[in-house]
Order: sequence, then structure tokens, then C-alpha cells
Amino acid sequence: MTGLTGAIQSFIQATGFAQISGGDLLMLTIACLLLYLAIKKSFEPLLLLPIGFGLLLSNLPATGIFEKGGLINYFYFGIKEGIFPPLIFMGVGALTDFGPLLANPKTILLGAAAQFGIFATLIGSIFLGFNLPQASAIGIIGGADGPTAIYTASKLAPELLGPIAVAAYSYMALVPIIQPPIMRALTSVEERKRVMVQLKEIPKPVRILFPIVSTLLCGLLLPSAVPLIGMLMLGNLFRESGAVSRLLDTSENALLNTVTIFLGVAVGASMTAQTFLKWETIGILVLGLIAFSIGTATGVLFGKAMAAISETPINPLIGAAGVSAVPMAARVVQKVGADENPQNFLLMHAMGPNVAGVIGSAIAAGVLISLVKP
Repeated sequence: MTGLTGAIQSFIQATGFAQISGGDLLMLTIACLLLYLAIKKSFEPLLLLPIGFGLLLSNLPATGIFEKGGLINYFYFGIKEGIFPPLIFMGVGALTDFGPLLANPKTILLGAAAQFGIFATLIGSIFLGFNLPQASAIGIIGGADGPTAIYTASKLAPELLGPIAVAAYSYMALVPIIQPPIMRALTSVEERKRVMVQLKEIPKPVRILFPIVSTLLCGLLLPSAVPLIGMLMLGNLFRESGAVSRLLDTSENALLNTVTIFLGVAVGASMTAQTFLKWETIGILVLGLIAFSIGTATGVLFGKAMAAISETPINPLIGAAGVSAVPMAARVVQKVGADENPQNFLLMHAMGPNVAGVIGSAIAAGVLISLVKP
């Protein structure tokens, strides 16, 4: 009987119920909240659902799932070594139509303006005690581009990779919550109602030449940005060439979906109570929110300035799409504009600065990696 009692006690002590801590309970609650937002509220479920479930897995006590040799540790290898971000960029390129950017090239300035949050937050991070490489990696969160933030952190501040990845992807997923109040606060009802003229059609040769020429220029001017820009343009060349339908289908569907699952679960799994519930991590999350908010605001303000001097109507809301979160930010612009004027179709106009933001954040990352890599 004593042996049976001891066996029962050993079993009870080995269960998660006996080993769970207050921090674990808090993180599991956050995981359930993220899953609720993804499933019930449809807040970017392709990102938020795997992140939330990864968080759930890693905060169940005694599973060892994120330890060396554990399942999630192998997923995390693709983040740590900078493998997943370029693959994500290739899929994004395959899905993205660069036509709106080519049809209205001045919108690239809106993408550039939205990157102001990166450098403003870099300066703020230094004042808070982070060194220059760490501050540079934190600042990239302001571009609302998860793959770029992960890639930059893996090169400049691998010790902060976990919290930076969490912050970047959390804010990407929460774009529909964070951006609209800023957009409405900085624009009038008349500005939000403004209808833009239809974009012109771009000839196929121009569409094919754009990714090739962009890669050549990037490779010659900023080699450190080539892994991201090059893969983005490769995916887009698959799309525009019309010659590799199988490669296009794989890159925009099977490959992109597979990498998204691995990356999302690994990002969520990095949010353990031991690493997440620290002042440093909370500081990075706050700085990331500030960076993203500044990027949104500067994009809208630059859109207002551009509208004031443009001969054709420009709705300043499209400047908010310059933060790079493709296509979430463009969809938010469409919704906010349509809320004021149901006849307002801003999605394709917003895709111009949205695509420019992707390129701009990758270039900003390349510049920072070149200048401050330890």
C-alpha cells in the first residue's frame, strides 16, 4: 500500500498542476486571449492563432517542448539563423501586385515617411539604456514588418530576438485595433471621405523589369538588404513573368503557409513566463508600440502634406499603409475610408505605400545592419 501511495504521489508531483506557477497561469491566460482574438474576432488569425497556440504550448509546465532537442526548438532555429524571414518575403512578393506603386510612384514617399518611427524609437531606446545594436533592432518594430524585425534582431541583437519577434508580430496582428484611432485623430471627415482617381494599367514589360532592376540597384547600393529585397523580388518575378506557375503556386501557398506556421508557433513559444515577464521585455513591447504609432502618424501626416500640393485628389489615410504590414494596413485604410464614404475604394491606392513600406523597412534594416553590426 505504501508503494502505491508513493507512486500516486510521484505521479501527482509530475503533473503540470503540481508545477504550475502564477507566471505560467498569466501567460496561459494571455494565450487564450490571443486565440480568442484570432478565432472569434478574426484579428489576423493566420498570425495570431499559431502565435497564441505556441504561447500555450511553451507555458505548460514540464513539457520540455522548447528545450534543446524539443520540437519548438527546431522551429526556432529558422528564426535564430535568419532562414524564415527571406522565405516569408518570397511568399509576400509572389502575392503582391506592385502595379499600384508603379502607377503612382510618389506613394513611395509615404512608405519612406512611415519609417520615421524606426529611427525615432532607435533614439528613444538609446536613452533608455539599450546599446546601439539593440536599439536598432528594437526600432525596426516600428516598420510593422515581422520578418524584417526578426532578421535584423538575429544580426544585431540575438539576445533580444524573442521579445522583438513577439512585439513585431503582435503589433502586425493588432493593426486593425491600433491604427484606426490614430488615423481618425489626424484627419478630418472630409479628408477620410475623399475619393481618389482610378490608377492606370502598368504594361507587362515594366512589371517584369521592376523586380530585376530593383534587385540590381539594391545589390549594388546596399548588399546587406539583398537577402530580404532579393527574395521579395524573386517572388514577384515568379508572379509577373507568367512562366513558372508551379513555382508561383508553391511560393504563395504551400511554402508560405508552412513557414508561417513554423514561425508563428516559434514566436509564440518564445513568450515563456521566465523570459516575458521582465522589465526589459515589457520595455521593448512599449517601445515597439510607440514606434508603430509614430510610423502610422508620420505616414498620415505626410499624406496630408502630399494632398495639399497634389494636382489630383489624395486621401491622406493611405499614408497609414506605409508601415509595411501587407496587406493588413491597406485593408484597414479601406475600412476606415469606407466607414465615412461607402463609395470610397482605397484598397489599391493604399497598396502603393504598403508595398513601398515593405521595401522601405527592408532598406532601413539593411542600412542599420551595415552601419552598426557589432
